[in-house]
Amino acid sequence: MSLERSGVVTMQGRPLDLLGPELKVGDEAPDFTAVDRQWKGVSLSDHAGKVVLISAVPSIDTGVCSMQTKRFNQEAAGLPEDVVLITISQDLPFALDRFCGAEGVDRLLVLSDHVDAQFGGSYGVLIKGMRLLARSVWVIGRDGRIAYVQIVPELTDHPDYDAALAAARQAASA
Repeated sequence: MSLERSGVVTMQGRPLDLLGPELKVGDEAPDFTAVDRQWKGVSLSDHAGKVVLISAVPSIDTGVCSMQTKRFNQEAAGLPEDVVLITISQDLPFALDRFCGAEGVDRLLVLSDHVDAQFGGSYGVLIKGMRLLARSVWVIGRDGRIAYVQIVPELTDHPDYDAALAAARQAASA
C-alpha cells in the first residue's frame, strides 16, 4: 500500500493524503474482507453475481456519516432485490452494532475495515495518518467491475445519493 495520493480529499478545507490506488469505472473491483458486527469475515466475493453498492464513511458516530448510513438503509427498500448495500468504516464492530440497534439500521450489511484496512487500501480511500476511510460510494456490477465511483472531495459533505442510487439501478437492469 505504498501508493500515496494528495489533494483528492479535504477535511474542513485541509488537504489529506490517501493511500492506495486510484480506481476508475471499468476497473475490476478488488476483493476485500472486512468484519461484520459479530467479527465474522465478509468478502466482496461473497456477493459475486450481484450488484453491490458500497458506502464508505469515516466514522458512523458523526453527523454526516450517520445520515448517509440511514439514507442508504431507507433507500434499500426501493432497490432491486439483488442489489446488496454495504456500509463500511474503520469503526469497531461494537460501535457499528450499537449504532444499528439504536438507529434501526437493518437493510444494510454494516462492516468494519478496522482489522487490516483491506478495503481502504485496495480502493485507495484510506486516509494517511488517521486510519479512517474517505467518504465514497462505489457500485460494483454483476461482472465484478466498478460501474460507479464517487470520492467526495470534502469529507464533511454528503455524497450525491441520487446519482449513486441511479447507478445501482442501472447496473441491476444491465
